[in-house]
Amino acid sequence: MGHQNGGLGPEPDTRSLGNVMDFLRLLWAINHGLATTSRFMKTRFGITGRQRLIIRVVGEFPGISAGDLARILHLDPSTLTGALQLMSQRGLLILRADQSDRRRLRLHLTPKGRRLGHMSMGTVEAAVSRTLARIPPSKLKATRHVLSLLADNLDRKDSELPSGRASSA
Repeated sequence: MGHQNGGLGPEPDTRSLGNVMDFLRLLWAINHGLATTSRFMKTRFGITGRQRLIIRVVGEFPGISAGDLARILHLDPSTLTGALQLMSQRGLLILRADQSDRRRLRLHLTPKGRRLGHMSMGTVEAAVSRTLARIPPSKLKATRHVLSLLADNLDRKDSELPSGRASSA
């Protein structure tokens, strides 16, 4: 057995905390991994994981509006505005006013942005790709369903709580 915790049972990281807490623990591990990989990408390639995702989506949909990009990425448009301006200043994106609605921005990649869109090693999506390659399609479909439901429920925030009750989370 040789547990380092003095024979008190399973190691703390293998004990079950129940479905909800075990699931949250995995989500926090993923969040930490995303942040760590994003910092690595910033150091190595000069862009964060989120910026890389923006580049990939704009590369797939040249001329996409900033609002549509925000919806795809599940971000508040005001959160995205600063990132888009920074990426434009760094020569990764071109921000053009929409011809029919000058208030709306259309996004395009620069040559430098396109080059960063073709990287494959050391990125967040490389880790995701390696993982998904090991998952049977039926399990992947179920996983996407669970994560979509969770994203929807997190988007609701406290607005779904009965009046007068505060969240204890």
